Amino acid sequence: MLRFNRMREVNLPLIRIGILGFDTSHAVQFTKRINHVGISEDQWVEGARVVMGYPGGPSSFVTDEVIAERTEVIRDAGVQIVDSAEALIGNVDAVLLEFQDGGQHLEQARPFIEAGIPLFIDKPFTCSVADAKKIAELAREKGVPVFSSSSLRYALEVQNLKSRTDLGAILGVDVYSPGPSHPKNPGLFNYGIHGVEMIYALMGQGCRSVRCIWDGRWEKVIGLWEDGRIGTLRAIREGARGYGFTAFCEKGIVPSTIDTRYIYLELLKRIIGMFQTGKPPISIEETVEIMAFMEAALKSAREDGAEQRVET
Repeated sequence: MLRFNRMREVNLPLIRIGILGFDTSHAVQFTKRINHVGISEDQWVEGARVVMGYPGGPSSFVTDEVIAERTEVIRDAGVQIVDSAEALIGNVDAVLLEFQDGGQHLEQARPFIEAGIPLFIDKPFTCSVADAKKIAELAREKGVPVFSSSSLRYALEVQNLKSRTDLGAILGVDVYSPGPSHPKNPGLFNYGIHGVEMIYALMGQGCRSVRCIWDGRWEKVIGLWEDGRIGTLRAIREGARGYGFTAFCEKGIVPSTIDTRYIYLELLKRIIGMFQTGKPPISIEETVEIMAFMEAALKSAREDGAEQRVET
């Protein structure tokens, strides 16, 4: 797979990135890879630099001490730390919205979209279909590229399967992923989204309905596509955890365990590519459907596994 650092050969301008929110480890990990600091060269991504960041206030996801530690690491990577989100506007070319609370993303994203600044919104994009549709509508109205994705969508094992031509069509997938929950990001929105993104990366859009069998230790979600294909997710909260899938294809069955070493790098290549070209790597309509899938799964879990329509 080509890396975006090859694009530097045609002298594309260096994108100035601002990071909004340090309550996820992604703020540090993304900065290291973009700014080439504190990480091996095989993880570097070219074409941009993180130049400014706003840590945000207290978070229910991590302690103030953790945010303070991350702030110092990011500052040491050459990033100017500012005391408001608004300070980024006019000083950066693009923004990584990294706050973990998906319920706040609409209001956090709005001023940047209105200012015409391309935006990556980390998972979860939102915690409701209603908010997702509002972001999509605002982005279309302003003509601003907006992209959201789990890094697992770009796991090499997922991408390699999609590139194979010897297996025929993918008829269904069974995916597993850790699935810890959080009150701010209910159900799959908090972490199970990683597994949902893998399903959509392999199956594409078109899920009609969802059933969810829920237990505090895990949940099993069954998605039925309009064409009759089935995609399932096991979200794990107890016992051994990992990421993987089994793909059922026309001409073979492919089991894969995900190696997570390069997932951030692969995601960042797509993010910076969008910042350079203005073209999101996946449609925002697919992201809205992913939110609808998880919203339907949450409703099904609350209604003892009753089938729920995926409404977008």
